[in-house]
Amino acid sequence: MHSPIAQSIVSLIQAFFLLCSSLNAFGQNERARLSPVSGSSTKQPVIVIGFVGGFVRHDNLVHSGVQLASHLRKDYPSGVHVEVFENRRREEAHKKITALLDTNHDAILSSEEKQDARIIIYGMSWGASEAVTLARELEKESIPVLLTIQVDSVAKIGENDELIPANVLSAANFYQSNGALHGRPMIRAVDETRTRILGNFRFDYKLKPIHCDKYPWYDRLFANAHTEIECDPVVWNQVETLIRSQLAPAKPNTSP
Repeated sequence: MHSPIAQSIVSLIQAFFLLCSSLNAFGQNERARLSPVSGSSTKQPVIVIGFVGGFVRHDNLVHSGVQLASHLRKDYPSGVHVEVFENRRREEAHKKITALLDTNHDAILSSEEKQDARIIIYGMSWGASEAVTLARELEKESIPVLLTIQVDSVAKIGENDELIPANVLSAANFYQSNGALHGRPMIRAVDETRTRILGNFRFDYKLKPIHCDKYPWYDRLFANAHTEIECDPVVWNQVETLIRSQLAPAKPNTSP
């Protein structure tokens, strides 16, 4: 049951289930969420916001969350705004979202601009806690969120990374339970009629460790499993699949 082969099979099953769940959620809301913005001269982009964990810089490509953003920018040069923030810069991320939603540039978000929002937020560790907190702030402004994704979420002081606010359409949680530093094992919806929890997906690296050679030695020594889930390609491929399921198909790159 706990052999590397069994773990690989479990991971494949999780990925398949996650893809089916996300596609179903996307299909139910595609017309409402991805329709052209009416009454506005400029169509809002899909907004993808990522938060890195710890004291990681937003542009440190060693980290999977930053690599993910780079992949999306390459495949979606227009129509999708992708930006990564340090987890201490949630206010900046909030301001960026507001600016992107303000298509008529009058510094006031209309009800139409708010409801046409298509926002995806993901984060790692403290960044996952910030992702939920940002979604909760947007709820206070009546701004919907398509999807939140938490990877080994560690709550910051004064923040609640367990309860997903009702303005979030779908949410997913990836975590591991080994070591002193590990993620929240379960997230719950404040309103189950409005938010679909795609799953709380557990990963175990005891029998099948991930080698994170490019990460700092102190991360690998003092927070090994927490670091492993951050550099696990299986986890981040599932995160990327979830995000892409909410986007239109990427146009083929015809550049030489």
